[in-house]
Amino acid sequence: MTENLTKAAFLEKVFNFEENKEWKFEGKRPALIDFYADWCGPCKAIAPVLEQLSNEYEGKIDIYKIDTEAEQELSAAFGIRSIPSMLFCPAEGDPQMANGALPKAELERIIADVLKVTK
Repeated sequence: MTENLTKAAFLEKVFNFEENKEWKFEGKRPALIDFYADWCGPCKAIAPVLEQLSNEYEGKIDIYKIDTEAEQELSAAFGIRSIPSMLFCPAEGDPQMANGALPKAELERIIADVLKVTK
């Protein structure tokens, strides 16, 4: 199940950018973070795909959603200019951003390549 994050939850579960200048992942598992808005058509289209991935990778990765309208500070912190944008956070190493409503196969490839997780 995907989980909506507020700024407070993001600081605790992903990256506390108020305390750390350098990237430091706080999560227990690799994470995929979807920056979206309720009015965004492509965001709505990809939502069921993210739910499927959440079920298929349950216990292996965490999938979070951030409402760019409600959490403008988080959007600004990551330079989100277009949505949907997805931040892939491996357990070790730097995160990578992908833009657009990517097909499921492409998301699975990025999960394997960047997050180093397979089903």
